[in-house]
Amino acid sequence: MSGVVVAGGGPAAHRLAALLVRYGYAGEVTVVGAEPRPAYNRALLGSVLDGTLDAGRLSLPALPAAVRQLTGMRVTAVDRLRRTVRTSDGRELPYGVLVLATGARPRVPRVPGLTTAPGRLAEGVRAVRTAADCRPLSEGPVVVLGGGIRGVESARALRRAGHEVALVHPADRLMDRHLDAAGSAVVAEWLAGRGVTLHLGRRAGEYVPGKVVLDDGQVLAAGTVLLCTGTVAEAALARASGLDVRAGVVVDALLRTGDPHIHAIGDCAEHAGAVGTTVLRAWEQAQALARILTGRGQSYEPGRRVLRPRTPGKDMVVLPPAGPGADTGETVSLLDRARGRHARLVLRGGRIHEGAVVGSPSAVAAVSRLYLRDEPVPADLLALLTGADGEYAGDGALPDEAVVCHCNNVTRKAVKDAWHRGAHDSAALARATRATTGCGSCTSAIRELCTALAGAGDDTTVEGATP
Repeated sequence: MSGVVVAGGGPAAHRLAALLVRYGYAGEVTVVGAEPRPAYNRALLGSVLDGTLDAGRLSLPALPAAVRQLTGMRVTAVDRLRRTVRTSDGRELPYGVLVLATGARPRVPRVPGLTTAPGRLAEGVRAVRTAADCRPLSEGPVVVLGGGIRGVESARALRRAGHEVALVHPADRLMDRHLDAAGSAVVAEWLAGRGVTLHLGRRAGEYVPGKVVLDDGQVLAAGTVLLCTGTVAEAALARASGLDVRAGVVVDALLRTGDPHIHAIGDCAEHAGAVGTTVLRAWEQAQALARILTGRGQSYEPGRRVLRPRTPGKDMVVLPPAGPGADTGETVSLLDRARGRHARLVLRGGRIHEGAVVGSPSAVAAVSRLYLRDEPVPADLLALLTGADGEYAGDGALPDEAVVCHCNNVTRKAVKDAWHRGAHDSAALARATRATTGCGSCTSAIRELCTALAGAGDDTTVEGATP
């Protein structure tokens, strides 16, 4: 047995390697990553860009000593017949199983001036995919291209950091893939009220250093242009190896390509026609593949996952369709523009099939829990959508069994127990529980819980607490 070679050094590769060791994989595990540092939490790069988080805080827990990590190099070629890969420094590595975890690259709009050569962004233009992208911004306004979740997050974060921000989006509403017109309007009013200038229904027509010219001729000053225009699966290695590539590297229920010795996970993989674009999906696939390769699992079935945009001051959750047949069923909605609240749920058989909630922390928590557990909604839907449901009434605090970090399934009680054992800040809680080390959307909730526990002045050790 030649062991497992993982091409890619991001969060998916990191979790797969760690779980293979944990599940008792007998062979050697080698991770080949292009960046000069070990894996880190890329979902929090926006917080580094706006200055609210130091890049050193992004590091994921160290991999077990049994894993061989090769950083600063790429897998450049695959010899499927000999089952070897060649790296950018000339090494040849044999494999029993090859896992492609090559991630994705930014999608660059076809706008004159944004690039100087294929794969090279012009001066003043950047995307946020690696830690190297988070160097300090140039002086002057920031123009964010793209008004999906990443664009909204980035615009809000940069405005909080004191930058002048304009957001340009070709659709006539923000987050148009996830919100209806009413929900998008609530988000747009909130962003505009915090100083973000919105240019909806507009496209960038040209870029020259220092300015963006829109398709209607309007000129926007731009010290920096930030691309939040989506990603493209990094599948060149798979394509050159003769594997089936569509939007991503095509895999089956075993996360296996057409070659039984090669698998793919994360942003580069296409499973059942869908390409994963979140760290949650990547980690889910990593866990499934680790189980498959160690005989603990038989196939991969995507689970329910919620999307929690990192928008401090405006709680949101997006609930992707739970299975086929999007947007079919009974629809219930609530709009309270005066308070900046909106909710829309599609129900099937009295359960949440998909939807979104904006502006009510208690409703976000309650709806998320019902969706993730596939539990029936209560009879009083108005109370649910306004956050006044009895389970979350009063001060809006979640019950102890509520999950606060969905990436790592960390409950409020687990966080409290860790705090009582001495983990009195976010970094210590992350080490103790792994909360905040996933997509990062729970960071503010963890900080608020720390503040509340410190204010209560309760240092009592919790009996029977589990790590």
